[in-house]
Amino acid sequence: MGIIQAVIMGIVQGLSEFLPISSSAHLVICSNLYKVFVDGNPAEQTSQEIFLDIMLHLGTLIAVLIYFRKDITEILKALLNGIKTKNYSETNAKTGLYILIGTVFTVLIAFPLHTLAEDLVFRPCSVGILLVITGGLLLGSEIYSKKISEKSNNIDIKTSIIMAIAQGIAALPGFSRSGLTIASGLFCKKDRVSAARYSFLLSIPIILGASMMYPLIKLNLSELAQYNWSAIISGTLTSAIVGYLCIKYFLKFLGKYSLAFFGYYCIIIGVLTFAFFAFISMGL
Repeated sequence: MGIIQAVIMGIVQGLSEFLPISSSAHLVICSNLYKVFVDGNPAEQTSQEIFLDIMLHLGTLIAVLIYFRKDITEILKALLNGIKTKNYSETNAKTGLYILIGTVFTVLIAFPLHTLAEDLVFRPCSVGILLVITGGLLLGSEIYSKKISEKSNNIDIKTSIIMAIAQGIAALPGFSRSGLTIASGLFCKKDRVSAARYSFLLSIPIILGASMMYPLIKLNLSELAQYNWSAIISGTLTSAIVGYLCIKYFLKFLGKYSLAFFGYYCIIIGVLTFAFFAFISMGL
């Protein structure tokens, strides 16, 4: 694995983690395409590639932490004060509490799916099908949202739990985490920007937890010294920078435009992915 490959993967992760197009699906597609054109056929992920995926997600987590640093600070202060006084009536205290509760629901949904999620890394055709479903949900949420005359910008406990469940289901590559959570927010009659903002905040605990726990459970830490750290660091920094810019401009985009473009994109890419890798698997 070289620096160029890692940087490309970093760009893909930085863009697709926050855009509703499934970062995991695009990493699977890019990784398998690279192996097809370089090695002639898709091969099993090496431990270094798995570690790179984790670091790329850590890079986008850094982007969220930097972009929402003021919001996170205020939420943490309000939450700690709420725990101390047992009063969560303040908006930021509620948000912090909802994120904690939502994280529990995400884990309860995502953990049983982790074996299937790992298996899908080597089944790009299935990932393509899930991308098509993601696109359909995005288009459906926009159609529903347009029928709602009054939308709320306040995230309540019901909406938080529904978005958290959607986030758990999005553990499967092909289901977009941001796509499913934002779409869930729209189905709960929230506006796009508020749903997206909460979606990004909701991702922090789960990405942080996965980045810390996965290496300890799945990786042989004795191999770390043999990894190409120049490539890994380059990819991580790239995903952080691209991710930060993506958050900034995506939120502005949602203030003016719908998710329909991303819905059509997911459907087209999903169909092309299925068709391409189906032909490859058939030896055509």
